[in-house]
Amino acid sequence: MDEELRSLTERLRQESGGSAAFDALAATEDPDELAEVLTAPGQPLWARELAAFRLGRAGDRRAFESLVLLLNHRDPPRCAGAAHALARLGDPRTARAAAALATNELRVAYALHPVRLLVALRAPESVPALITTLERRLRPHDPYRRVALACVEGLGALGDPRARRVLTEALAHPALAEAAVHALARLPKGEEKAGARSRGREKRTG
Repeated sequence: MDEELRSLTERLRQESGGSAAFDALAATEDPDELAEVLTAPGQPLWARELAAFRLGRAGDRRAFESLVLLLNHRDPPRCAGAAHALARLGDPRTARAAAALATNELRVAYALHPVRLLVALRAPESVPALITTLERRLRPHDPYRRVALACVEGLGALGDPRARRVLTEALAHPALAEAAVHALARLPKGEEKAGARSRGREKRTG
């Protein structure tokens, strides 16, 4: 059992009160039994989370909707577990869902794990969503610095030159400046030089 599964299992065992139902759900190897928990009425949250997590890690796409709901939960450990499972699920809808959650200003307090998931996925949606989220976090007195920092670090890890402008703007924010310096250093230099040459040609022909 790896650390992620061990941590989640122990947390949910405590939530369940160490019930026999928990032991049975944790031990079953039947994916249909796990999937049934996600649709059956009256199931406790710990049971739905455990079933979705195990199905997601196994690549069973029946877990997708439940994991997306957990990714935006108010409880950070649930978000982290869902992000871990979604990263391994392999569902093509995942990046779009994570981008929608990361850029939803009504739920920005819970955007940290969607942002981190987008970095892990390295999907076409990742960079535009992180840029949009970071731009909003650069407003004066924005309280969501952890989300902003995750965007800065993530854009550096993704290394896409489209992030150069917003990362440069982040330099003016003391809480983000050091991370922004490191992120900018990870962007490809060739793109910057090519852009400068292109602008030079435009001036000569203009």
